[in-house]
Amino acid sequence: MKDIRIAVIGLGYVGLPLARLFSTKYPTIGFDMNPKRVEKLMKGHDDTLEVNDDLLHDAIANGFRCTTDLEDIKDCNFYVIAVQTPVDCNNRPDLKPLLAASNTIGQVIGKGDIVVYESTVYPGVTEEECLPVVERVSGLKFNEDFFAGYSPERINPGDKEHTVEKIKKVTSGSTPYIADIVDSVYNSVLVNGTHKAPSIKVAEASKIIENSQRDVNIAFMNELAKIFNAMGIDTRDVIEAASSKWNFIKLTPGLVGGHCISVDPCYLIQKAQVYGVLPRVMSAARRLNDGMGDYVANQTIKLMNKKGVMVKDADILILGITFKENCPDIRNTKIIDIYHTLREYTDNITIYDSWADANKVKHEYDICIESGDMQTLRGRYDAVILGVAHDEFKDIDVRSFLKSDNGVVYDVKGVLDRKHIDGRL
Repeated sequence: MKDIRIAVIGLGYVGLPLARLFSTKYPTIGFDMNPKRVEKLMKGHDDTLEVNDDLLHDAIANGFRCTTDLEDIKDCNFYVIAVQTPVDCNNRPDLKPLLAASNTIGQVIGKGDIVVYESTVYPGVTEEECLPVVERVSGLKFNEDFFAGYSPERINPGDKEHTVEKIKKVTSGSTPYIADIVDSVYNSVLVNGTHKAPSIKVAEASKIIENSQRDVNIAFMNELAKIFNAMGIDTRDVIEAASSKWNFIKLTPGLVGGHCISVDPCYLIQKAQVYGVLPRVMSAARRLNDGMGDYVANQTIKLMNKKGVMVKDADILILGITFKENCPDIRNTKIIDIYHTLREYTDNITIYDSWADANKVKHEYDICIESGDMQTLRGRYDAVILGVAHDEFKDIDVRSFLKSDNGVVYDVKGVLDRKHIDGRL
């Protein structure tokens, strides 16, 4: 396939870095339904902070552009779909964004073109759910008139070390020849190359078990934290001791939020049940990890009671609301679970996070957050919970936010000096 012209559908945490990278090698257009997002990007700023302004300005100067107009991508011949794959309120896969993107592709795809899916799905979604939509809308026949591939995203929001060009990518195609083309296109822009899977379903499965494995492993550490906390043993001391053995896998307990680890296993769990398999380990891990925000809140309340701090109507400060450190991403943050459990006892809860967009937090969670000068918060609280390990929190005098020496500090991330805290996960 000569003269590759790429369109990336969905310009979020995954799509924009990928589109920017492709633009260094091929004519590339980014497509998104959000006009405000497109307008900001074309002015050279990415609110997700995944692509810095200098890189984005350079890409635009070299021909990269973003659009909301379907006409602008009709001349492309290599389409990449990178939209969200969320779950609904019952943790069932919600394929509506993916099917809508497939409908969009159906309106522009031409004979001989290739569409590659990057969104995380359970095995079979690309060929059984998405491509029939493209066929129906386009009137073209899959694997005769147009072709497909799957290359699962591996973006880690906020990670400036494992950036998209350094990530080894899994690729696949709907025929051996198309698999070679897809692999070649990705290989041409990646530092560490690709792994070509034998089928689209294998590539889909490989992605979903990456995050399912992490979910299970973290759940084990969270269960250990509950056990050792009940015994009065510091979990992180135990982990440090155990990690002195050469083959011990060092992980730490924590809140499991975001749009990957806390969501992707639900896709495989749901599909497994269709085939009559009950995935007990993954299901138990999901339940355990989903309960950790409530656990942290109750541990904090327990410490307050022990120190004689009145919980009812207490003033409590939560440091951080994003789902991970040094990143503005608030999707599926488990800090919200801490907040809602504490709200059963007090309305006087302040959340501070200079990384998060206050308007987005208000829209998504109906919570107002603080993001100004932290100095104004000092001496005002009965308890402080460090929920997110932003760099700005690591060296603060955390006890200065307390009303008195009797106040409680709980460290979810285990990054504060142990002398200054009352408990940690």
